[in-house]
Amino acid sequence: MSNEAKRFAGKVVVVTGGSRGIGLGIAERFAQEGAKVCVSANEKSVHDAAAGLRDAGYEAIAVEVDVTSKAQVVALYDEVAAKLGEVDISVQNAGMITIAKLPDLSEAEWDKVMAVNTKGVFLCCQEAATRMLRAGKGGRLINTASGQARQGFVYTPHYAASKFGVLGITQSLAKELAPTGITVNAFCPGIITTDMWAYNDEAWGKLLGDYKPGELMKEWVDNIPMKRAGSGKDVAGLVAFLASDDASYITGQTINVDGGMFMS
Repeated sequence: MSNEAKRFAGKVVVVTGGSRGIGLGIAERFAQEGAKVCVSANEKSVHDAAAGLRDAGYEAIAVEVDVTSKAQVVALYDEVAAKLGEVDISVQNAGMITIAKLPDLSEAEWDKVMAVNTKGVFLCCQEAATRMLRAGKGGRLINTASGQARQGFVYTPHYAASKFGVLGITQSLAKELAPTGITVNAFCPGIITTDMWAYNDEAWGKLLGDYKPGELMKEWVDNIPMKRAGSGKDVAGLVAFLASDDASYITGQTINVDGGMFMS
């Protein structure tokens, strides 16, 4: 990147859900700006993501983790502390979605989506904040919400509920931690070119009617004021700002990054 700043030199950053898509874009941005980065995900490809960062000359490690497990979350931050140092910035980005009509939406799907998207955010915030409080240097917690934290979409009540929950966690922790110098913010990505949105196009398309690959995605994008889907880089720019000193007086906020899809 052409940015002359190395705003995060010496900082330790954890990005969950960091093996691809939005998470990898965020990890790359922090690495480019001088941070020591841990990319974590519940899949083996996270090791390839970290190797790619190292091949580009950045300091990065990979940790496989299930964010719904308290023990694994604690082990994640223990490993980060041992290999990179105590966490300064933690980005809670791990997430999942399933799409089903109401009569077909299983209890297991509900529980899994809520566990990953909401409980996982809480557990990582809890562990990262505990360490930041112990260090006494402040810190940044940044949580991935969704356009569905603004408005629930059809066939995804569990996903919408999980992302509304992320906003509640963000606001509650922001109030508790504000006096300590730890800020807590969230962001709502809209339609971003990722594997998840490829799945959305197919799954929603098949439920809504005559499915043709890419047709529903095109319809959605045509309704975005900017007339394009976002990229990981679009999201990473916002996250880097929220983690920077320039955002030191911003906490408890949720910011849309969606090309104008939702204006609130």
